[in-house]
Amino acid sequence: MAHTDNPAQDTATVRQSRGLGDRLLDRFFTTGRVLETERIAARMIRIRIGGPALRTLNCLPGQHLRVVVGGDGLLSRVGDLRTYTVWHFDQENGELHLCVLDHGDGPGSRWGRTAEVGMQVRFRGPEGSFTLRPDAPNHLFIGEETASVAFGAMLRAVPDEVPVSGAIETATPADRLPLPRAAELSHPLRGTAPAARSEILLDAVRNLRLSATPGVAYVAGEARTIQMITKHLVQERNWPRRAIITKPFWTPGRRGMD
Repeated sequence: MAHTDNPAQDTATVRQSRGLGDRLLDRFFTTGRVLETERIAARMIRIRIGGPALRTLNCLPGQHLRVVVGGDGLLSRVGDLRTYTVWHFDQENGELHLCVLDHGDGPGSRWGRTAEVGMQVRFRGPEGSFTLRPDAPNHLFIGEETASVAFGAMLRAVPDEVPVSGAIETATPADRLPLPRAAELSHPLRGTAPAARSEILLDAVRNLRLSATPGVAYVAGEARTIQMITKHLVQERNWPRRAIITKPFWTPGRRGMD
């Protein structure tokens, strides 16, 4: 930026530049502010976001946001995006809740740990096709910590009279989210075993008593575990492949999951 001998003019130029950046972001992102933060599991932080712009959104159970978690510069703010599933959406009050997994020192984890009431949040969405199929005769949920946020939103939307089943793996009991209808699900623990290619989760699915008539299966989490479980459901449990909806949230070595 060019400087002049007039400090007031320089200050006005800086303000104008920042205002332009904010206006560009406003064209592509929705803006809200943090209303509340809470650690709802050992490694999961719930962040409640609100604002007038959120009343114009539509969100299906299971959809996600792309949240700006970068620094002060325009390019860094746009470049540092992390994906978070919507845990709860309240259109009438212009609020939504995200759950951020606290696992290391990446940009997303740091953003979740340092979020404070009043902090501005910019995001794209909601978006995504990994959503509840409301007309299914029954619902099967299979995944681990990264899948449990989407499953919470989906389970909340399933009518009480519609059967649900599933297996939600966590490292410890303290990692479990407060899921609706949790008593109808299996909750295997892997301890120190890896979440990638999880034989523990696969064994838990093998032990499930499934409905005689397949409904819809939602399988999410680590990519290779998803492949194993999908193969089991199709080849050993005779589920149609079209009845299985998958969402690979992560795999070892993939960037953008921190």
